[in-house]
Amino acid sequence: MRIDFVEIQNFRKLESVRIDIAKQTTLFVGANNSGKTSAMVAMRQFLVDRAKFGTNDFTLSNWTAINKIGMDWLAEAGKAETKPVDLAPWIDFLPAMDVWLNVRSNEVHRVRHLLPTLNWTEGLLGVRLRFEPKDLGALYKDFVAAAAMVRDAMEAAKKGSGKEYKVKLWPASLREFLDKRLKSHFEVRAYLLDASKLVAPDHGIAKPQNVESGNEPLEGDPFKGLVKINLINAQRGFNDASETENLEEEANESGGKHRLSSQLRSYYLRHLDPSQTPESSDLEALEAIEAAQVLFDQRLLVGFEPSLSEVETMNYPGITDPKIAIATRIRPVDGLNHDTAIQYEVIKADEKLGRTALRLPEDHNGLGYQNLISMVFRLMSFRDGWMKVGKAGKRAAPDGEALDMPPLHFVLIEEPEAHLHAQVQQVFIKRAYQILRKHPELGDKDELCTQLVISTHSSHVAHESEFASLRYFRRLPAPSADKVPISTVINMSEVFGVDGDTEKFVIRYLKATHCDLFFADAAILVEGPAERMLVPHFIRANYERISQAYITVLEIGGSHAHRFQPLVDSLGLITLVITDLDAGEAAGSHAATQPERGKAQVTNNHTLKTWIPKSASIDDLLDLPPARKVKEHDHFYGVRVAYQTPSNLSLVDGAQAVEVLANTFEDALLYENLTLFRGLAGTGMIARFREALAENLDAKALGAAFFKILRSGNKAEFALELLFSQDPKKLTVPKYIRDGLEWLQSEIRRKEIETAEQTSVGVKAAPKA
Repeated sequence: MRIDFVEIQNFRKLESVRIDIAKQTTLFVGANNSGKTSAMVAMRQFLVDRAKFGTNDFTLSNWTAINKIGMDWLAEAGKAETKPVDLAPWIDFLPAMDVWLNVRSNEVHRVRHLLPTLNWTEGLLGVRLRFEPKDLGALYKDFVAAAAMVRDAMEAAKKGSGKEYKVKLWPASLREFLDKRLKSHFEVRAYLLDASKLVAPDHGIAKPQNVESGNEPLEGDPFKGLVKINLINAQRGFNDASETENLEEEANESGGKHRLSSQLRSYYLRHLDPSQTPESSDLEALEAIEAAQVLFDQRLLVGFEPSLSEVETMNYPGITDPKIAIATRIRPVDGLNHDTAIQYEVIKADEKLGRTALRLPEDHNGLGYQNLISMVFRLMSFRDGWMKVGKAGKRAAPDGEALDMPPLHFVLIEEPEAHLHAQVQQVFIKRAYQILRKHPELGDKDELCTQLVISTHSSHVAHESEFASLRYFRRLPAPSADKVPISTVINMSEVFGVDGDTEKFVIRYLKATHCDLFFADAAILVEGPAERMLVPHFIRANYERISQAYITVLEIGGSHAHRFQPLVDSLGLITLVITDLDAGEAAGSHAATQPERGKAQVTNNHTLKTWIPKSASIDDLLDLPPARKVKEHDHFYGVRVAYQTPSNLSLVDGAQAVEVLANTFEDALLYENLTLFRGLAGTGMIARFREALAENLDAKALGAAFFKILRSGNKAEFALELLFSQDPKKLTVPKYIRDGLEWLQSEIRRKEIETAEQTSVGVKAAPKA
């Protein structure tokens, strides 16, 4: 048994999304404010902490409709006859989560309370968890009564003073009423779903089935005995050593802040405590503890005898009064119940050298290692708690009875990367699932299933994860003028469809570089190492807004940018593709050549031919208007290509300007900085360019010389030498790159303005700039 997917509706910015859950590990990735945390909180609150729902968990734009319900109630309350209160107007606005279990035929007996029909054998079973009013009639009466008190108070004040007050009293709306009374009027209820009515998401927007208002909810927790749920949340701190610890709270496996020492005590109480269901191996330890307790009691009696005798001088105890006795109680766990129960050994003891061990308490270790050790220990504790290891198993199934564990262990971890170095993050994500399965009854066996869900902001964590396990959260613009921006979720295993070679290339490439793309606000795809080194300098020197955003500059090597189209389209990233014209001869092999007009030349660049602008003609590309270099998808997403365009330059001071045609980044940079390169000291390609500028004053001859140098030179070495010898701020940015970066900067600014307006107003969607 496992969870196949969940569909979340009307929860914060997740208006309607489907999240596929992988068989083992699922990783939530995406830019800031994309909905990852909302998804984790939704699963936590629907499955674990149902008492933590608040009014801010409702999708913000739904409050307009909910307040309208309240206004209708107040209008209805003034009539002689009122209509019965109905849940139907609420259903489209209530937070809900559909959980779809994949159940095998040999597990049917476990889910008999969830079966849609008696003929059901195996497959998907769905349960809707919905946060809804407990009693609509009671909610209606309480809200109307509270509003009536406000109205009466305002009328009495006006009558007494003759003044009409403008002050707003609680509750001014149904939202304000529920801000204070939500927990007393709402709860999570469960409903059965019908797998035959499942509909696939439409462009990332889930289409959950309707559950009519008259349907009866299930009794109790539908997942009791089926799913063991554990959580490590993002707000896991390490308490100060002076803070008191509560063992009852520590035993709560889904709790928040835990010191490692308190986790150790909690684990001891559940699995190791010899006083609980003792075994033969525990008797020696218990006997030693009891003997120590007797000796300690005797010592206390001797020590307190003078004090007790002094009390007796006050005529207490009398003849009939009970005498004072002192008795201790030593529990095994007391040995761990102190702030230094966990220590880190810096230097080991050595009897030969006469050296004692040197140790530090746990809060003297780095936060990274504290966090790592704590998470690993909690994962082990979750696993052993599920499998009833040690004394927990004895208490759960006394007298040799067989244990009946839930068949599914569902573990949520929020942002495990906190305080961890990059290498430690990578080790953790590779080992976490293995830790949860390290038990003789688990491992590779499939009778009991473990599913791990992790949300992260770390490209290092994403890098070490399987591409198919990634779930990308994409921010979307407001769907209409009365809505707020929402999110959708992309299953990365479905991005490339059946194009296996393209998928393998992109995955291998990302594994060889980095995964920043999944956390960026925008992306710049560049063709070679020279652009990769110099474009970031151009941005820092000239484009402040771009440099302040989360931008990924990805070198894709050669003309392979088009292979990233399915990924870029799925991520919905604003993307600038900086590529080369790559002119080729008109016939035959299309051998690379210096670009010329009127020669029927074609581009060898697949990005230009197959993605944007989908044109192969060099003559067409040279004169292409800016609008045709942009592919717009929606309010928040567009792709623009930037390649070399004609420039009019004076090759010699005072000479007439002539048209020059660059073919690559390097010769475009040369044309824009002729004076600088004529006097630039350097070796290698820089020296050869300097010589070509001195020997060739004709545009065609100079272009041919540049073409020859670039065909045989080392472009990466050229960029490095240029960085060493020249401040990049003094370089004039090639015009085609300037045009592309100015488009990117305007798109980022427009996106920020629209997001700010939608967030602050809640209803305004700015027109496309």
